[in-house]
Amino acid sequence: MTNAERFPVIIDDMTRIFCSAVLFDMDGVLIDSTPAVARVWHGWALERGFDPHEVVKRAHGRPSLATVREYLPHADHEVENREVERREMEDLKGVVLLPGARELLESLPRGCWTIVTSSTRPLAEVRLRAVGLPVPQTLITSSDVTHGKPHPEPYQRAASALGVAAERCVVVEDAPAGIRAGKSAGARAIGLTTISDDLLLRSAGADWVLQNCSWISAEEDNGKLQLTLK
Repeated sequence: MTNAERFPVIIDDMTRIFCSAVLFDMDGVLIDSTPAVARVWHGWALERGFDPHEVVKRAHGRPSLATVREYLPHADHEVENREVERREMEDLKGVVLLPGARELLESLPRGCWTIVTSSTRPLAEVRLRAVGLPVPQTLITSSDVTHGKPHPEPYQRAASALGVAAERCVVVEDAPAGIRAGKSAGARAIGLTTISDDLLLRSAGADWVLQNCSWISAEEDNGKLQLTLK
């Protein structure tokens, strides 16, 4: 990594950073599915005798299978997980684009960004199509990894799929587990305050904390990708 990539440049109160690729989490970064996710896990928890508020909080930002295993260690995890997935795929009420998401993706050159989500592949594709976002060929989901976030594997695989080193990537995340995954992979990380506050995101390792994707703009500069953080 060059010094220009390693160290941000601050001009007119705006931070400019160089990278080779941007790796986006999906829910809470590009798409707001929080109401649907909360409804599904709330119902699942009540049916199985768990505190729904605790389950909803634990479920965000990591593979649903991990939550199922944690709360039902002796159950048929695959069956339970398929049921959660089915409910989430059917519940698209309130699933919408977050501010700046479409504009930022459209400004990025092809082949220098992808999505890394803890959702399964079928669920991720359903949600992306529901809000009119493209499904990247390099999409990395919980269906594609052995270890989900906060393990670095999802972001390592995403960087590899794009043909770049993780150290040359910038991760955009909203959950501490995702921030930890990106940082453990060697990437720099932007945290968005969709569900977590500034302190939680920085404690997880976020290099920068912003409100949403509308605070990020991108352009090519001498063959390199430049991100400007407002």
